[in-house]
Formats: sequence, C-alpha cells, structure tokens
Amino acid sequence: MFKILSEQEIAPAVHRLVVAAPRIAAARQPGQFVIVRAAEGAERIPLTIADADSAAGTITLIVQAVGDGTRRIIEQARAGSLRDVAGPLGRPTEIERFGNVACVGGGVGTAVLFPLAKALAAAGNAVTAIIGGRSKGLVILHQEMAEFCRQVLVTTEDGSMGIKGFVTAALAELLAAPADSAQRPAAVYAVGPVPMMRAVAEQTRPAGIRTIVSLNPIMVDGTGMCGGCRVTVGGQIRFACVDGPEFDGHAVDYAELSSRQNAYLDPRCKLDEQLAASQKKGSRA
Repeated sequence: MFKILSEQEIAPAVHRLVVAAPRIAAARQPGQFVIVRAAEGAERIPLTIADADSAAGTITLIVQAVGDGTRRIIEQARAGSLRDVAGPLGRPTEIERFGNVACVGGGVGTAVLFPLAKALAAAGNAVTAIIGGRSKGLVILHQEMAEFCRQVLVTTEDGSMGIKGFVTAALAELLAAPADSAQRPAAVYAVGPVPMMRAVAEQTRPAGIRTIVSLNPIMVDGTGMCGGCRVTVGGQIRFACVDGPEFDGHAVDYAELSSRQNAYLDPRCKLDEQLAASQKKGSRA
C-alpha cells in the first residue's frame, strides 16, 4: 500500500496527489511515469510523475478523474492509500541545453509538461511556457510554472484568462521572432491532445525547429504487451510506453495515431459533458 500524504482538487475533476514512494522518488527522472491501481483487481492507470522529492521520499501525481478507473483512484486516495504504484517506467526525457525553449501544454497535458519544463530550466535553458485550457478554471499549474520559467503565456478559448485563442497562436508569435532574438525557441516540447501536438509540429516543421511530443495520451497498460499504444514514428513501429513516451514530433504518423486513439472511444463516455458539469459545480462552491 502507498500512503497518500495530500489530495487537492486544482481544477474541476483534476486532482493533485502527493504519494509516499521513496524508491520511486529516488530513481525517477523527468518524463517517466508510474502505473497505479486503486485497489486489488482495479484498472491499471498510467500516470506521469509530475514532480518528485527524493529527500522527502514523495512523488506528485495529477489525475483527471473522468472515468471509472480514475475516479476510483481519487476515492481511494481520499481514503488514505493506493494499492499499487509501480515505476518509474518509460524512457526519461533527453535534457539538453538549447538556449531558448518553448514548452507548450494543452489542458491536463500541462501536468506532463511541468517536469520537462522544470528539468530544462535547471539545465540552463530560458523556458517560455505556453499553457492553455478552454476556460480559466481548466488552466492548471501556471503559478508553479512561473517559479522557474522566463515567462508563462496563458491562453483560453473563451478569453476568460490570458490570451483568447489556442496555444498555437501564442507559439506562432514566438516563431515569428528573429532567429537571434531571445523569444525565438531553438526547441519546442508539446504535450496535450493529439490534434494540438500535430498542429505544433506542423508550425515548427518549416523552420526545422526540433520538436518533441509526448504520446502518453494513447498509453494503456504501460508495458508494451497490449499493443494499444503502437504508433509509427519515422516509418518504424514504436510503442509509446516502452520506446517513449516522447518522440520526434516531425516523425510521428498523426493520421494513424488519431485513428488508433479514436478506435477506443466509447459513445457512452461524454467527456465534454462531464467536464462541463464538474466546472459548473466548482463555480457554485
């Protein structure tokens, strides 16, 4: 059993858990994830390690509780513990000193982006974070990002916070800056919905700017055995959970990736309605 030290709802249906896991905290590197089971026989859920404190022996997980499996994780966390937390898994992020780096996060993808941006800043890069959400209540970790980023640009689709529009519009302004300016990135990291990551990759492709995307949205069991996260990268078959989750954004076959992801959609699962209901409930609190 893994003890839960704290649980906090940081946005509608989005929860931050601090878990006592000293061995994982000591071994974890940015970009890696864990497999969580709420209880015996429960669904296996892959979750990125958003942060870790090796001295305290803790890891931080951010969970979007919109399905039965993730909602059960939150229920068990509130009860004080989780049955299994296995990891760290996946290949660590390759951290380099690029100079100027743009880190782009969409929705809860910002939780995955956070440890990457933090590690890039620690390596001496000047990091500009661009994070977005449909509305103010769905933007997460902007204050935490500001602690180590040169600047944090927030976008919302409804204009309720920051710049009205999509993260790609804010990125376009950085890419339009002169090549030798402090704004133009030498590398871009993008984490979020597949269409967003694809759009970012297409923005940076003409200039040949190195672009890394995280394909964690399609991971299922975290071991490569189920084949659910199979994707073509550079003409070769890869598995997001064991060969990634990060890949060259310009080499990913996004059409195949989108088709694979859509194959698992359940028409009975209305994520948009669930998020809207949670947000409305939060606004009344």
